[in-house]
Amino acid sequence: MSRAELIAFLGRQRLGVVSSISADGGPQSAVVGIATSQTGEILFDTLGGSCKATNLRRDPRVSLVVWQDERTAQLQGTADEPIGRERARLLEIYFAAYPDGRERLAWPDITHFRITPTWARYSDFATAPQPTIVTFDFRQAY
Repeated sequence: MSRAELIAFLGRQRLGVVSSISADGGPQSAVVGIATSQTGEILFDTLGGSCKATNLRRDPRVSLVVWQDERTAQLQGTADEPIGRERARLLEIYFAAYPDGRERLAWPDITHFRITPTWARYSDFATAPQPTIVTFDFRQAY
């Protein structure tokens, strides 16, 4: 599996579990709808007052897990709330996956986060005789 194949796998997924760090240092996880850019940025929307939004604004460290059958991807990285032109660019990626996301723009306090991966692991437990496990360091140029 190459980095491009990992990003393609992520791009086919629509749901993931995002985990953030609460104020007391404990983990908090939530299912979110995701969209993936061609460079591997992960996008999701949420209400600005949600636990995950509050947590990520205070501490941008984040993890995400997605799955399809016996294949999984685990990511670690940082999250931010893009603004201006960058937000507009990313929203178009998000709306391609979730056209109804345009309607949610009218919701009070809706916001969008971008996860920039720093590390990822892809696992395929359907391969025999052993699972395929590939780790990626997104901080290195490919």
